[in-house]
Amino acid sequence: MGKVETPNQQVFPDPDLPSTIYRMSKNPTIRELILDTEQRFKRAKLHYGHGTETALDDAAFLVLRALALPPGTDGAELDRPVPPADAARVEALALRRIRERIPTAYLLSEAWFAGLPFHVDPRVLIPRSPFAELIDERFSPWVDETGVRRILDVGTGSGCMAVACALAFPEAAVDAIDISAGALEVARGNIERHGVADRVQCIRSDVFNALGGRRYDLIVANPPYVGAAEYAALPPEYGHEPRSGLESGADGLDVVRRLLRGAAAHLEPDGVLIAEVGGSAPVLEQAFPDAPFVWVELERGGDGLFVLSREDLAAAFGAVGGND
Repeated sequence: MGKVETPNQQVFPDPDLPSTIYRMSKNPTIRELILDTEQRFKRAKLHYGHGTETALDDAAFLVLRALALPPGTDGAELDRPVPPADAARVEALALRRIRERIPTAYLLSEAWFAGLPFHVDPRVLIPRSPFAELIDERFSPWVDETGVRRILDVGTGSGCMAVACALAFPEAAVDAIDISAGALEVARGNIERHGVADRVQCIRSDVFNALGGRRYDLIVANPPYVGAAEYAALPPEYGHEPRSGLESGADGLDVVRRLLRGAAAHLEPDGVLIAEVGGSAPVLEQAFPDAPFVWVELERGGDGLFVLSREDLAAAFGAVGGND
């Protein structure tokens, strides 16, 4: 949306009222709808971070996808008039975004990850992980892609990471695990949608407890890592997501601890664990000061991703049984 410029003079309505765009034009353009929606979102003081970062990003995503246009639509296409029925559909979605603070991805039942569209609903978190950058790079330099034959995605949610990994490693089999039956139902739909059902298997498992002796060359995980106090202070948008996908005990590390203590038993000798803990990275380092976490620097933004080899995991946390 870099080419969309806000007009110098325009009066926008109160965010909770129907848009004045309909009084300005019977057939507003796509650009007008985006800019009008952006200003209303700003006035409503919405929170972003569920796949979009600004009011303009959020408005553009809502308008374009409501009109069945690609997220990157720009240029002259934005000056095309919008039929009244389509404009009314955009208006209805915008009002729900403002009044109910529902993240746009849920309103559209769609989120994008690693350049791919995924169905999402309140059974799963909305994909927004910086993991996409690492998957695009096939986890270089942390992983030798030629040796990756089995991948485990812990807490798969929508299945976005499992699908993206399967596409990045076309010779690999992927196990996608989650404790939530509802999440796995969503994941299966996305796995089918992207044509990787022959290589991606969904397993209901509480961390590693249903995996028996399975071992992997690569374990990826985006576990819940929000502490109880932090969760209570989150903006209303987060209340639409499954709480179990966000909060994990008083300090946010309940699931992360189980992940660290059980991962070595499920990795091949040269295997690695790559996990995201976001803003809880300092808490994790304080909890395990002797663990040799390697923190990944990302070019596209985001932080809190660490890498640990099987050897380092076994030394720091012990090669405990495989059902933790």
